[in-house]
Amino acid sequence: MSLSDFLAPVRDSIISFNNKEWHSQTIAGQLAIHKELEGVPDLTDIKVALIGIVEDRGALNNTGCKSAPDEIRHYLYPLYTGKWKNKIADLGNIYPGETLDDSHAALKSICTELLKKGITPIILGGSQDMTYANYRAYDSMEQSVNLVSIDARFNLGEHNQSLNSSNYLSHVILKKPHLLYNFSQIGYQTYFTNQHEIELMDRMYFDVHRLGHFRNNIQETEPILRDADLVSFNLSAIRHPDAPGNANSSPNGFTGEEACALSRYAGISDKVSSFGIYECNPSKDFNGQTAHLVAQMVWYFIEGFNARKGDYPIASKKDYKRFTVLMEEGDHELIFYKSHLSDRWWIEVPITEIGTFAKRTRHKLIPCSISDYKKACQNETPTRWWSAMKKNM
Repeated sequence: MSLSDFLAPVRDSIISFNNKEWHSQTIAGQLAIHKELEGVPDLTDIKVALIGIVEDRGALNNTGCKSAPDEIRHYLYPLYTGKWKNKIADLGNIYPGETLDDSHAALKSICTELLKKGITPIILGGSQDMTYANYRAYDSMEQSVNLVSIDARFNLGEHNQSLNSSNYLSHVILKKPHLLYNFSQIGYQTYFTNQHEIELMDRMYFDVHRLGHFRNNIQETEPILRDADLVSFNLSAIRHPDAPGNANSSPNGFTGEEACALSRYAGISDKVSSFGIYECNPSKDFNGQTAHLVAQMVWYFIEGFNARKGDYPIASKKDYKRFTVLMEEGDHELIFYKSHLSDRWWIEVPITEIGTFAKRTRHKLIPCSISDYKKACQNETPTRWWSAMKKNM
C-alpha cells in the first residue's frame, strides 16, 4: 500500500514560521514531515510517527474534534526537544472517508503498515471510536492485545449500534477476531458509570481503577501502562479547568501535570506500540489551552519513548534482583523482581497450562510497583497478584 493514498500533507502554513525555518532544536526542526512537494518522508530510520484524524462523525456530543490535529501542531512544532535519539515523522492527516467506516479502515491500514515497520503511531484528533480502528490494526500482527483506556467513562454503550465514541469498547470486546487479552481503565468516575458496567468489568477480570485511587499517587499508574500494547487517552479524563476543549469534560479529573505524567509512563513502556489522544475540540477550547496541553502530552510521550530501557522481562531473570516474601496467611510465597536498569518492579504469578497429557505450571512476570512489595512485606497480598490469579483460574 502507499501511505500517500490515505494521507494529506501537512499544510505549508504550519510548516513555515513567519516564512522562516524553525530552530534546529525544535520539534519542527527535527521532524521528517510529509510535505506537498516532497511527499511522504522515507521511514527507514523512523521510530515514532504522528498521524492526524480529521474526523468527528463518530463523536457523541463533541462535534468539532476533527479540527484538532492542525491546532495541536501549532503548539507542538515550536517545542524544544530533549536529548532524543529516535527519529520522528509527521505523516500528515488522514483524508476523511466517504463514510465513517472508510475513515476507520484508513486508520487501520496506516497503523498496520507502521506497526509492521516497528514504528509507533501517535494518533491526534478525532473521537475515541478511532481506538477500535487502531486496535484492529493488530489483526495481522498475530498477537494478543492489552488495551489501556484513560477515560472518565467506560464507553460500552449499545454494542448493536454503529460504532461511535460511546460504544467502541463493546466492539473491541465482542467483534471477531478476538485479540483482547486484557483491558485496563485508568481514572473512571463512578457518577458517570452505572453499577452494571462496573460489575461486568469485575466479572470479566478487567482492571478498572477510579480516579480517586490515583489522587496524589499518580506513579501507581505506571505498572498498568507498562503492560499495555495500545493506550487510548480521552481528554474527558482531564478536569475542565485544565482542558476546556472537550464538550464532555467535567470539574473533576486528572490535572494537566498528571496527564503529562501518564503520557510519559506510556512512552517509557517497552511494550506500548500505539498511543492515541482523542476528543480535543478546538471549537470548545479557550485560548488554545487544550491543544497546547495535548502538544505537551505528545512531548512527554516522546520523551518517555527515548528513555526506554529495554528491560521488559523477556530475557533471563539474572538481569533482575529477586526478592522472596513468605506470606503468613495462605502459606505461600511471593516472588518479586527488580530491574537493574530502571529500578522497576515485577511480581511472579503462577499460570496453569493444560497440555496433551497433564497440567503444568509456569510463571509469568506482571508489572507492579515498590508499594506492592512493601504491602507483601506487611503480609498483605497485592491486588495485582490476586487479579492476575483470578484471570488464570
